[in-house]
Amino acid sequence: QVQLVESGGGLVQAGGSLRLSCAASGRIFSINAMGWHRQGPGKQRELVAAINSGGSTNYVDSVKGRFTISRDNAKNTVNLEMTSLKPEDTAVYYCSVTAKTVSWSSSSDYWGQGTQVTVSS
Repeated sequence: QVQLVESGGGLVQAGGSLRLSCAASGRIFSINAMGWHRQGPGKQRELVAAINSGGSTNYVDSVKGRFTISRDNAKNTVNLEMTSLKPEDTAVYYCSVTAKTVSWSSSSDYWGQGTQVTVSS
């Protein structure tokens, strides 16, 4: 199937920056959407940013102007540049992709294991 490996989380002070990366590997025929979700303490998981195969992006309102999502289709990677971080950005961040493993299959969603981002005030 498809495996996702995330990297780049950590501890940063408010106002700082972090870059998250996610690499997809395994049996991949095509990847449509790629995205980042997060789940903060006591909160539901939410979509932070997504990018489709054509490069169109969308963001949750709380991160617009601060976060930038990008992808490298040749490498099957997706990145999230996070700037001007706030304590409320503290969460476990999960990478996700919607992919086909063979041409005749329907698309399925795959998830990474999550990476912790902690923003101190």
